[in-house]
Amino acid sequence: MGTLASELGVHAARIAGQPRVYVDANVPAGLVAFMRTDLHWDVLFVIEHEDLRRKRDGEHFRLARELGRTLITLDRDYLDDRLFPMQESGGVLVLSAPGEKEYRGLLTRLNTAIFPAEQPERLLPLLRRKLHVHVDWRDETFHL
Repeated sequence: MGTLASELGVHAARIAGQPRVYVDANVPAGLVAFMRTDLHWDVLFVIEHEDLRRKRDGEHFRLARELGRTLITLDRDYLDDRLFPMQESGGVLVLSAPGEKEYRGLLTRLNTAIFPAEQPERLLPLLRRKLHVHVDWRDETFHL
């Protein structure tokens, strides 16, 4: 048995055209299901992996990049560049919304703005970048 990255790498080629995200434990399971079923994203949800669910934030930050995935979280601590330097980031999306309906709206907007279907070759669209996405976020001003 290899590392987590080597074990999952085999499956990555099979779903190469889908956005690949690493979802932190604080994201509700209903949103993870929405990402998978409605948006068709390849989601690694840490709660579903015994060896990942209790890891510290720094380890999730490192693993997301190592696995070639954009980290999605509700935890604003990831916005602190002293703790989570942008130059070491595979890309971080910090979501903020009052409820599940608004979160789904944000994810739908991100699907178009960050993970456009016409650019499936983008592995890490936010490489070395962080984005705090909230209900007032103006996606038309965001450029990759």
